Amino acid sequence: MSLLQQIQESVVQEGSDLGSILLKLRLLAARLGSDILEEWVKHESEGYPKDAEIPSYRIAGVTYRGTFTGPFGAGIQNAQIPPYLIEKHAGESWTNYEVRESIAAVDEMVKKHKNDDGGSFGINASNLILLLQGKIYEGYACNDISGTISPTSFYEIQQTVRSRILELTLELEKSVPGSMHVAFGESASSKTQAEQVQQISQQIIYGNVSTAVAGGAGANIAVGITVKDNGSFIEHLVARGIPENDASELAKIMETEEPSSSEEPFGEKAKNWIATNIKKAAAGTWKVGISVATKVLTEAALKYYGMK
Repeated sequence: MSLLQQIQESVVQEGSDLGSILLKLRLLAARLGSDILEEWVKHESEGYPKDAEIPSYRIAGVTYRGTFTGPFGAGIQNAQIPPYLIEKHAGESWTNYEVRESIAAVDEMVKKHKNDDGGSFGINASNLILLLQGKIYEGYACNDISGTISPTSFYEIQQTVRSRILELTLELEKSVPGSMHVAFGESASSKTQAEQVQQISQQIIYGNVSTAVAGGAGANIAVGITVKDNGSFIEHLVARGIPENDASELAKIMETEEPSSSEEPFGEKAKNWIATNIKKAAAGTWKVGISVATKVLTEAALKYYGMK
C-alpha cells in the first residue's frame, strides 16, 4: 500500500490519531517536493508561530461577559457585551481569536470538553478592561471581563484538518498520478509534478489562487488578472492546468456578459459552459481535478469582473 493510500485509510477511520496522519503526510510532502504542504503539516503538528499565516478555519469567535459597578452600590453582573462594541473600542482581533496551538493541543481541548461534559474555554481578557473602561455603560466602571470560546470551534478545526487532508490526497491521486506510487524510502518528484502539488496544496489549504506557486524553495511568482483583460485571464487559467483553447473559449463568453450578481461571478452562458466542460476535469483532460478547477474558475472570474 502506498503512503498516500495509508493516509487516506487512516483519515477516514473514526478516532484515528491526527498526529500520526500528519507525520505521514509530511513525509509524502517531502517526497513530492511541496514545501507549502510540508510547512502546513509542520505548523499543524507543532503549532503556528506568530509570524505565520493562519488558515481561516483556525479563527474562532469569542464572546464576552463583564461585571460593572455604578453609583450608590448599583451593579450589573455577568452582562453579555455585544461583539460590535468590542470591535469598535478594542478591534476585531479580540472577537476573532487565532488558534495557533498544535493539532495535538486542539485534540486535548476536545477531549477535555467531552470528559467535563460541557463548558467553554476561557481566554485572558484582562487588558480588555482598560480598553473598554467607561465605554459600555455610562457611569459604570468595568471591574471584570471574561472571554470564552465555544468547544465547537475546536471540534470544527479538528474536522476541517481531516477534511483538508482527505480532499488534498484525493486531488493528488487524480491530478498527480505519481503520488500514488510513493512508498517509504522512495521519492517520486519531478519539477512539473512538484509545481502541480504546490498549486493543489495552496488552493485546498488556503483557498488562495492569486499566486501561482513554482517549484523549489517556496519561490512564488505572481500571476495577476487585470479587470476585463482576456489575456491575463487566459494565462491565469493555463498556469493552473486548464488548456488554452478552453480558457480562451470561456474568456470570450465572459467578455460578452456580466455576472449574475455580486455573489455569483458568472453569467448564464458562462455557467452553462462550466457545467459542460467541468467534466473534462473528471475525465483527466484538464491537468487539475474538479474541486480545484471549480475554485480556480471562481476566483479567476471574481478578479476578471473586478469583484475581488
